[in-house]
Amino acid sequence: MEEKALEVYDVIRTIRDPEKPNTLEELDVVTEKCVEVQELGEDEYLVIIKFSPTVPHCSLATLIGLCLKVKLERCLPFKHKLEIYISEGTHSTEEDINKQINDKERVAAAMENPNLRDIVEQCVTESDD
Repeated sequence: MEEKALEVYDVIRTIRDPEKPNTLEELDVVTEKCVEVQELGEDEYLVIIKFSPTVPHCSLATLIGLCLKVKLERCLPFKHKLEIYISEGTHSTEEDINKQINDKERVAAAMENPNLRDIVEQCVTESDD
């Protein structure tokens, strides 16, 4: 499972922060330890991400979760179920945000918003440098 976890981490570490020019890895929003992979069945895995916003009142935590979800759904080469959470105790409204990030209908609605979609695309697109 450790190999799968590293594969997942490799996908998310280059996502850019919506406000800063840094990646989520550079800001310690995601680390190798924040990724857990469990086997669900033959060639199917549960991927759990627990990320830590830079500040407890981060207004972009939901957007960061959305970026994680979008990039993983697009890039993971294996069958998976995805759960994304804010690390316990790292955000003032973590329960609400955890519900939003893991609600398929809310995620789909968010991605229909052209402004949000553009921001997500900028964050998840690999830079050429």
